[in-house]
Amino acid sequence: MSRIISDAHRRLGSPESKVSSQGVDHVMNAGANFASHADWDCWVARAFLMGCAGGVSYALGPFGLRGWQAAGVGFLMGLAVLLTELRLRRATLGGLLGGAFGAVLGVFAALLVTLVISRTDEHEPTKSFLEFAALFAFGYLGLVLGSRRGGELHVDAMDGIFNKESSRAESVKLLDTSVLIDGRIADICDAQFLEGVLGVPQFVLHELQTVADSADPLKRQRGRRGLEVLQRIQKMPQVKVRILEQDFPQAGDVDHKLVELARRTGAKIITNDFNLNKVATVQGLSVLNVNQLAHVLKPVVLPGEPMQVLILREGKEANQGVAYLDDGTMVVVDGARRMINKSVDVIVTSVHQTTAGKMIFGRLEERMEQAGPTLRQAAAAGRGESGGGARPDAAGRVASSARIPEQDTMDRQARAALPERDAG
Repeated sequence: MSRIISDAHRRLGSPESKVSSQGVDHVMNAGANFASHADWDCWVARAFLMGCAGGVSYALGPFGLRGWQAAGVGFLMGLAVLLTELRLRRATLGGLLGGAFGAVLGVFAALLVTLVISRTDEHEPTKSFLEFAALFAFGYLGLVLGSRRGGELHVDAMDGIFNKESSRAESVKLLDTSVLIDGRIADICDAQFLEGVLGVPQFVLHELQTVADSADPLKRQRGRRGLEVLQRIQKMPQVKVRILEQDFPQAGDVDHKLVELARRTGAKIITNDFNLNKVATVQGLSVLNVNQLAHVLKPVVLPGEPMQVLILREGKEANQGVAYLDDGTMVVVDGARRMINKSVDVIVTSVHQTTAGKMIFGRLEERMEQAGPTLRQAAAAGRGESGGGARPDAAGRVASSARIPEQDTMDRQARAALPERDAG
């Protein structure tokens, strides 16, 4: 039966095929039919017990009885055993332990009483009657009082003492619909930060199926995403996923059912729902909130620390650029308005906590600020060289005008030297 239900849930988790409500009802009807067959088998075993008791009594003839009278005594004894079994089936484990312990104490007390009675001078029939009466009386009192008081025994605590490892391994954490749709729980499981068994109640699967079958495209996409996340978690070898069949129709919606299931089983609830978190916490239940975990794991940034960010857009103030960290934290950088779509080195100046989250303010590193004017000058020089041939011509004219006076001076010096040689 468990394999049939697990196969049905596996088909429910596939995004291509969706299990209809008729299919789920078919699985549940199959489980009910299996349970009814198990009850019939039990009744066949009980009838066999009654027949054996009557046959053995018919053959042995107890109390000097013969024939059908002896068989009737055996049938009555088998009927008494059957009624006792039906009564004990409804008893709790604490009641059974308490009743067994009380019956043993009652028989031990009856034994002490019979030792005292055997020392008296009463006749043998009287002694036998008192001994049997003490045995039945003390045994009955021990059984009844022990079963009544056995409900006060903390069986879970005893199980934790004798089998600590098994109780630790069976710690169940209930997954809410919101945390499956969110999807980050799969990454947490993949990083092996969760231990124990992840329980997915049947009513949570039904709600995911309802959302996936919605006419609204957005809701349908969210429901399919939740089923895909659950299927991804089931494929992880280090994670145990268990489908829980417990349901509480009187609890109402899914949140109240989760709270009731966690209260009865002692399991923890994994959710993203703020209201469910508060309700479960007020009732003393343990809640693991993925949003709180993500908030706690945000990186701590102190003023003066360097960081590298990608400027995505302009800021509200003049000459500001805005970037975002991987966790969504906004970083406002002074002097980065011209650096959009570029990775820059930033020095953190201050960190502010707002109602919407954390904001980081910073400024460009000094080498980035110094590189800015150099880049602008290089760009201006490039634009000047590509502006046409007028400026080179002017520079040539200036250079030629500077060379002309020098040439005239050399000519005058040469003419002054030539007459002197002629005169000589």
